[in-house]
Amino acid sequence: MSANILRFFVFGLFFGVTVAFAGEPLPVIAVKPHAVDLAFPAESLVEAVQQTTVGAQVAGRVLEVRADAGQVVKKGELLMRIDAREAAEAARAAEAQYANAKVSYERTKSLVAQKFMSAAALDKAKADFDAAAANRSAAGASQSHASIVAPMTGIVARRHAELGDMAMPGAPLFTIYQPGSLRVTASIPQYRLKEMRAVTTARVEFPELGKWVDAVKVQLLPTADAATHVSPVRVTLPDVPEATPGMFARVHFVTGRAEKLTVPATAVVRRGEVAAVYLQTPDNRLSLRQLRLGDAVGQGEIEVLAGLAAGDRVVTDPVKAAILLKSGR
Repeated sequence: MSANILRFFVFGLFFGVTVAFAGEPLPVIAVKPHAVDLAFPAESLVEAVQQTTVGAQVAGRVLEVRADAGQVVKKGELLMRIDAREAAEAARAAEAQYANAKVSYERTKSLVAQKFMSAAALDKAKADFDAAAANRSAAGASQSHASIVAPMTGIVARRHAELGDMAMPGAPLFTIYQPGSLRVTASIPQYRLKEMRAVTTARVEFPELGKWVDAVKVQLLPTADAATHVSPVRVTLPDVPEATPGMFARVHFVTGRAEKLTVPATAVVRRGEVAAVYLQTPDNRLSLRQLRLGDAVGQGEIEVLAGLAAGDRVVTDPVKAAILLKSGR
């Protein structure tokens, strides 16, 4: 809203501007008490129910990248290739060690049978052979891990390595999640726990998306943080294609219903501590009415404590109303 309109807004609040208008009709609603959900909000972040981090199991430089953040991948699909030359060299060395250990074990076994060597020597040869066999198996498996594939069908939330980076065993390469199974976890203070135990319904608001959804399930977890004295509440979401892990969400836990006089939050004009709405009078005039507001209720509504009566016609486009008032039309 421009500075001139804001100045006119403040002038109208304190001097009661009323202007007749004509022309294009304004969007208005007639307010009246109606049943709304009583709820208290809690901030949270979206998280994936099924999410996995794909890590490197072999050291080597990243040779090829085939997936990026936001991409849909299928189980078994190739995501990345790592230079496995070091792993191949280790596999060849392990194979040679295995061959030598096998020959030594067979020779020792023959000599023990002829009483030329002790049973202890045979035990040591057998242990060396078993260790070489295990090392050979591990080296061969590491070589096969040079091709990184998706362990499940889902969306790549993040790629942790770039082309040319050096991958090390255990280092994360991709984070993948399934979009159809998302949830949020909110923290509830202890003084809310008594009413929270009876809550079975919640609505989840995504401010960035301008979207509200009904929760599928509300579950109060039987734990509490010793430092902050809050308890986690897990809220299962329906399918929300636009939502992604890490996105901010606000959960409104419904504790009951009551009759309230409300106005749309978008109809309210604020200037500092002052709040008002534009009214359309029966004689087709516009006036600015200061309000005393309560808490947010329902979906995008605010309770009106004083300043409006049932039947008052509130303009839902305050910017357009302010322009009309300023122009005197």
